Amino acid sequence: MEGRAIPELFGFAAALPTLSLLAPRGDGQPVLVLPGLTTNDTSTIAMRRFLKSKGYPTYGWKMGLNLGPRPGVERGLIDLVEGLHEEHGRKVSIVGWSLGGIYARQLGKMMPDKIRQVISMGSPFGGSPRATNAWRVYEMASGQSSHDGERHMGGAISAPPPVPTTAIYSKTDGVCAWQNCIEAHSEIAENIEVKGSHCGLGHHPAAVYAVADRLAQPEGDWQHFDRSGFKSVLYPEPVYPH
Repeated sequence: MEGRAIPELFGFAAALPTLSLLAPRGDGQPVLVLPGLTTNDTSTIAMRRFLKSKGYPTYGWKMGLNLGPRPGVERGLIDLVEGLHEEHGRKVSIVGWSLGGIYARQLGKMMPDKIRQVISMGSPFGGSPRATNAWRVYEMASGQSSHDGERHMGGAISAPPPVPTTAIYSKTDGVCAWQNCIEAHSEIAENIEVKGSHCGLGHHPAAVYAVADRLAQPEGDWQHFDRSGFKSVLYPEPVYPH
């Protein structure tokens, strides 16, 4: 099923003119985009370029391959957020893909005074840590047990951040169990379902549009995603944990 990621990239290129027309412009807030496990900033180029075209200063994480929370990663992420916050004089929004989304959520718990909102894409922050086809890769790359979630930076990864949070997921995710990638509904938390692969989420047209839509909200006036109109066709009714 993950073989769809390449066609989805071509689909993104074909949809780019329409995306550019429909997606709202931003207000210039800094946006940090974090890559998934065993990938680097190259994997997020398409999304970052698109967000830049909509008026956002966008940044990669600049730490090479994401091999899990190895020594130096937590400090590097904190320094990165603090540096962007100081440079722009504004809160930072963070978009994270897969493991990058878990980092984003944890940073939202550790630095809520510097983070505007968090958006995760296919990030397995709930349920069993081994309900993913990548858990062995995670353990080999990071040198940590997949059961160490309670000792992760920022505490338990299942706990929701105290900042507006969007979890984008796909029921046809071929890497992570989608049930582990959704958040409980609240005034500042939501789920958005797209139809696609795990490895294609960073350039899936519907996911990229949803990210741009979420980022464009006025600071301090976060609202849940509006699925009315044409969006009701692209975005199924989201599922929430019982």
